[in-house]
Amino acid sequence: MLSESGSIFSYSHSLIFIYNVMNCTLCTTPLTQQADAVYFICTTCGAYVKNVDLYFSNEQEKTHYEFHNNNVNDLGYQKFTSPITNYILENTKTTNLGLDFGCGKGPVITKQLIEKGYSINLYDPYFYPSLDYLNYSYKFIFSCEVFEHFYNPALEIDKLTKLLHLDGLLIVMTHIYNNQQPFENWYYRKDQTHVFIYTQKTVEYIAHKFGYAIELLTERLFVLKKKLLFNIIK
Repeated sequence: MLSESGSIFSYSHSLIFIYNVMNCTLCTTPLTQQADAVYFICTTCGAYVKNVDLYFSNEQEKTHYEFHNNNVNDLGYQKFTSPITNYILENTKTTNLGLDFGCGKGPVITKQLIEKGYSINLYDPYFYPSLDYLNYSYKFIFSCEVFEHFYNPALEIDKLTKLLHLDGLLIVMTHIYNNQQPFENWYYRKDQTHVFIYTQKTVEYIAHKFGYAIELLTERLFVLKKKLLFNIIK
């Protein structure tokens, strides 16, 4: 997925590698503990981080996403994304501007919210690549099955945080790893485009680092509320 700098998941080798050791893409801790042949475990933020040598190119990513069957009228797809849709309907107002970040080619959540009277801006580096979304600030930002694709989650989360109003909501659907089964056998790590897997510790780290309160943390959905006016990557 592309962004204004070339890839929404772009990375700098100077950031990821120090002395030939890969560093966590969220907290920059040197990654020395391996979960399996593909992933490292970060000892600071608890994330499972894929070896950068195995990242897809932009072209490979786009081809992969083009095969997704995301029909906005598909009832199964609407049910799958309903945790985000329902949370927004229950906790925000139609007068609040929202951002669908990484909406893909079938922005099903946005379609349903617009039908309820919401105003939503769209961004997806391949399918809705306009950078006009950066000219607004938002009461809520939501991402469905996007955060696990971030090549540089620290930069992406920092950017989204700066787009949120104070007390704005960051609503994220992903799959939290909580030792459901041995990691090497877990289905979610087997998607080749998943490069950053979150744990409860990772979400807690993000909340502390970027100035959020945790509103909700479940296996499939977490919601953060922005509490600080200024958020700086250190």
